[in-house]
Amino acid sequence: MRTPVQVVPFCTSSKLYQWLFCTGRVRNNNPRRAPPMLQRLTIPRGPIELAADLHLPDDATPLRTVVLSTPGSSVKEQIGANYASRLAARGIAALVMDPAHQGQSGGEPRDLEDPYRRGEDISYAIDALTTIPGIDPRRIGVLGICAGGGYAVHTARTDHRIKAVGTVVPGNMGTSFRGFQFDGPAAALDALADARIEESRSGEMARVNWLPDTLEDAEAAGATDIDTTQAITYYRTERGGNEHSTNRRLARSDSLLLGYDAFHLVDQLLTQPLQVILAGRIGNTGSYEAGMQLWKMAPNPVDLMVIDGAGHYEMYDEPEYVDAAVERLTDFYVNNL
Repeated sequence: MRTPVQVVPFCTSSKLYQWLFCTGRVRNNNPRRAPPMLQRLTIPRGPIELAADLHLPDDATPLRTVVLSTPGSSVKEQIGANYASRLAARGIAALVMDPAHQGQSGGEPRDLEDPYRRGEDISYAIDALTTIPGIDPRRIGVLGICAGGGYAVHTARTDHRIKAVGTVVPGNMGTSFRGFQFDGPAAALDALADARIEESRSGEMARVNWLPDTLEDAEAAGATDIDTTQAITYYRTERGGNEHSTNRRLARSDSLLLGYDAFHLVDQLLTQPLQVILAGRIGNTGSYEAGMQLWKMAPNPVDLMVIDGAGHYEMYDEPEYVDAAVERLTDFYVNNL
């Protein structure tokens, strides 16, 4: 039997805060140190727990709530926080979490990027949100960014508790990973199979970099394009780096990613209103192409926004671009949640 979630002795007059801090379903890990409108939560996810931050509007009784699905390799303090805090400032509660097996969330082995489990994380977060007084369980949306855009879409197809789907520079990780393989995805799967046999014999699981750790490493590898440079500048420097973001991916994740299609059956199942926001400078991430494909496939596309001059990674934290996206997302969620 799973150990019950700890009850934290901290209460306020708000019904929402009473639930958060005076029941055993979701735990506030550090109520006295967290900012007043940022609550750190621990969400049960089967045998493990997800570390999450709930960004709340000033009135502390939000009806609309958005669950964020963040880019591959990122943790909740990075891109997700940039968007969640801005949504909360505009009156929409926003929950951002570390994926299972990553960041401060539980799960072994570490650094696993399983696209199917990434989708399940969203549904477990909704399980928790739907029991919180003050949050309307029928007014929950999702916001997916980069790889998280594909995960959010894939989840929303079959979890229709999600009533509106917002995306920013969305990616289809399956398409991206299949495109990365010089000898084709089938040959890559053969190589991964051989590598996993060796892992079983050695007892050690290999990890690979998401990105070069430094600009010097990128230059040595001949990866000097603007997107790679901007990704490193964000993730691997003080600008956006975080101690819980390892920049490592369990190698066996890649076989899962190679067989994944975030947009499978979108044309039949994604009936919710859809918002797509894209960076106007088309780079090598594939997010512009994926976003346009999603827009054309979706049965209920509501709004398409292309932000002129922005690159993919500039949509992560450049205030000019993030603020423009959040303003448009706010209108979308207000009108559709």
